[in-house]
Amino acid sequence: VVLGVSFDTVEAQKHFADDQGFPYRLLADTDRTMGMAYDADPSDNGFARRTTYLIDPEGTIVRTYDLRGEDLEAHAGVVLDDIRALS
Repeated sequence: VVLGVSFDTVEAQKHFADDQGFPYRLLADTDRTMGMAYDADPSDNGFARRTTYLIDPEGTIVRTYDLRGEDLEAHAGVVLDDIRALS
């Protein structure tokens, strides 16, 4: 399952997902509960840290990727390779 999460509203998430043609769901974490739980809310700048978490079927975070300055297409390939390695 692939999910995206940000602090934006449901409406903003839907608009963004539709505009980008995302094939996966985006979740709105407007109260930042999930961001704080996953340590993705590092400051008061209003933005979540760009992070990917690879979570196994038991719910354990097995890999964390910090996306600052990363090429997102290359990142997707790395994550897919890691998923295959875990399978």
